Amino acid sequence: MNGSRLEMARRLGAAIALVGAAACSDSGKAGNLSLSLSARQAPGAVAASGVTANLAAPAVLAAGDTTVIALGSDTIVLRSVDVVLRKVEMKRLEAASCDSIPDNGDCEEFEAGPVLASFPLGATNTVAAVTVAAPAGQYDKLEFEIHKTDTTSSQEAAFIAANPDFKDISIRVTGTFNHTAFVFTSDLDASEEIALTPPLDVTAGSAANLTIRMDVSGWFVSNGALVDPTSANKGGQNEGIVKNNIEQSVEAFEDDNHDGLEGN
Repeated sequence: MNGSRLEMARRLGAAIALVGAAACSDSGKAGNLSLSLSARQAPGAVAASGVTANLAAPAVLAAGDTTVIALGSDTIVLRSVDVVLRKVEMKRLEAASCDSIPDNGDCEEFEAGPVLASFPLGATNTVAAVTVAAPAGQYDKLEFEIHKTDTTSSQEAAFIAANPDFKDISIRVTGTFNHTAFVFTSDLDASEEIALTPPLDVTAGSAANLTIRMDVSGWFVSNGALVDPTSANKGGQNEGIVKNNIEQSVEAFEDDNHDGLEGN
């Protein structure tokens, strides 16, 4: 992970920790809950990439601090993937909803946002965002927003002032397509509600980790071919395809060994 990516992860963790620590006042009945980020390719990712059994799947190589995606004669090298998130919440099993009840004690709020999440590429499987004390219980749902910024509030304006490249967008990716540098941006504004099956169990004195994974390997794939990421920028012919791929790539799961994979 390069220095700028490490600094973004540090800022995300610091921002989340302030809210997460305040959300759990009864620390004697709490366990430790960590939140991690991953861009690792998911097992069986061919289907999620929009590639059918009759079409070739991309070859993906994660090394150093980059992810290389090759298909046919085309190659994409991803160097950074940054996403604006807000309202990251965990819902307890018995809670009906997080959003309908203000200051709902059944929902552990990590961050009201917006915050900048830098997803690790290359050899790093996950990056830890933060560890907080969470009330003991079973958590069966993660809710958060991929958030297009605006200036409707002082908090949003302050975020944009600190991150000017993210005005009116929610996602920014840099890299090369067939050796030509690109910057891809998206104004995707999407609410994500992910069921945790089985529920994540937090017990007093224990530690559990939840990983949010955005599998970047299929973002720029369509009909068995790679697409130029610049063709998916606003107004581009592949904008809708790539937005759909991004939404389909989001998962969350318990990941106590921090390898970016389910079931461990």
